Amino acid sequence: MTTPSRTHVLLIPSYNTGPKVYETVAAARAQWNPVWVVTDGSTDGTPAGLQAMAAQDPGLVVIALPANVGKGAALLHGLERAQAAGFTHALTMDSDGQHPAALIPAFMQASLARPETMVLGRPVFDASAPLLRVRGRRVSNWWTNLETLGAGIADSLYGFRVYPIAELVALMRRQPWMRRFDFDTEAVVRLAWRGVKPVNLDAPVKYLTAEEGGVSHFRYGRDNALLSWMHFRLMLEFVLRLPLLAWRRATRRPPFQA
Repeated sequence: MTTPSRTHVLLIPSYNTGPKVYETVAAARAQWNPVWVVTDGSTDGTPAGLQAMAAQDPGLVVIALPANVGKGAALLHGLERAQAAGFTHALTMDSDGQHPAALIPAFMQASLARPETMVLGRPVFDASAPLLRVRGRRVSNWWTNLETLGAGIADSLYGFRVYPIAELVALMRRQPWMRRFDFDTEAVVRLAWRGVKPVNLDAPVKYLTAEEGGVSHFRYGRDNALLSWMHFRLMLEFVLRLPLLAWRRATRRPPFQA
């Protein structure tokens, strides 16, 4: 895409994904303009490589953070910069090659058609998906469905999605969470609580092997503990919000509108 969008920006957080990030960014730039990459304290030389790409491409912006702060915090840096630049929506996309760049225009068009919503990827797994990861996300999705009283979030963990920037930045500034791996799930739950309706679109996800250049920073013990703590906190808030959510659902108010 050559004509830059004035409303929708593509944000890619990246932390030590090696050469795969260059392929991801190139594929994203072939589909959308502008693309912003936030390198989260990467020490693998990719910040310099990406900045060299950006020097030759006005549609690419690189924000290099000096230290690793976590996925959510890195995205907040990008979101705040994007909001200051006048953008209203951001599509987030992982840098490790798992997300389908070819679907960027379709997700952006869905957001443009209904800007009051969040457009969420509903993952379609192939044989490369680890069974433990697939089963684990079913548990997280069950809790998310309960915490939002069935607002319609098909998948809570898939990070290929379009957010309304103002609503997301506002809720992140109000509390200290959502700064690391817990970002994706907590973001959609809290946005639903704010009345942002989810719209779900199918999207493939591919888990790359090390030979294919795949890099994963997921740690089963650490990150599952983080998710458990997150859902515990959200459930406590859910109990307090339940009367309002039940009224919204009964009266078809956002996020329960058609």
